[in-house]
Amino acid sequence: MDLDTALAELPLIAILRGMPSEQAGDVGKLLLQAGFTMVEATMNSPQPLVSIQRLAESVGDELLVGAGTVLSVADVRSAADAGARLIVSPNMNPKVIRETRRLGLASVPGVFTPSEAFAGIDAGASALKLFPAEALPPAAIKAWQAVLPAGVPLLVTGGITLSNLGDYVNAGAHGAGIGSALYNPGKQLTDTGNDATAFVDAYRQATASR
Repeated sequence: MDLDTALAELPLIAILRGMPSEQAGDVGKLLLQAGFTMVEATMNSPQPLVSIQRLAESVGDELLVGAGTVLSVADVRSAADAGARLIVSPNMNPKVIRETRRLGLASVPGVFTPSEAFAGIDAGASALKLFPAEALPPAAIKAWQAVLPAGVPLLVTGGITLSNLGDYVNAGAHGAGIGSALYNPGKQLTDTGNDATAFVDAYRQATASR
């Protein structure tokens, strides 16, 4: 699974923050069953590299497995060694982007202004993560899409829920990163699986109405 294929099939990234590494394989399989194509274990979780490795081993042939909250070049290299093929950050660091692309991985930096977005594109970003999306209304997405180069996917992340996903998608977002509304460490895995299915359905309903 590469980024282009994943975005074409279902442009939603499951964000697993705080996940115990022993849950990684089971959570990955639940997400795959629900229809997700991308998953990230955040680097500020317990044993993130172990989680990435277990995700890669269990679902890496069918999901694009990534690392989230990647803040340094050293993190990029460690995540790559663990099996990550997708590097996601909350910020736009050109050094992180360039190292990610040098290693042949997909880079999705976090941006909050058009200036950051264009700087990320110039550095080689594969897609952009608008973060935190909850601080910008869907109408802002329309304004961004009027100036961003065609073909650069924009994924909204931060505060995305079942109730607002469709609004952002209909405003022009290509997809989204789904965090606490999908997974948190104290949540039953069956509930995470059910919510994953609900997010897939919500995205498909939103795109069907466009």
